[in-house]
Amino acid sequence: MGATVLIVDDHATFRGSARLLLESEGFEVVAEAVDGAAAIAKSAELAPDLMLLDVQLPDIDGFEVARRVTRAERPPMVILISSRDGSDFGPLVKASGARGFISKAELSGEVLRAFLDG
Repeated sequence: MGATVLIVDDHATFRGSARLLLESEGFEVVAEAVDGAAAIAKSAELAPDLMLLDVQLPDIDGFEVARRVTRAERPPMVILISSRDGSDFGPLVKASGARGFISKAELSGEVLRAFLDG
């Protein structure tokens, strides 16, 4: 079984596409969340290996969600995602406790495995 993943994004179309892509590449998507509060709750409940976390959410932004979940006893590896370029966010990614950033267009199992193996 592959790494367990929690997908956090407020767009159902992206969550569905990401789930299909990741499951086809051997990951186990354990849940999806539509906002930051749900992401924090599901992360605590399910303890996924990896959280794929959109930067822009309707309640708490992804940077703050990352700060909160990476303080957990057994934190997930957080990868921030956005349709915008990572250079738009500069040092915010590193300061959030996230392992890194990828644009939604570049999402693949190979890219996620590189973070997991690194």
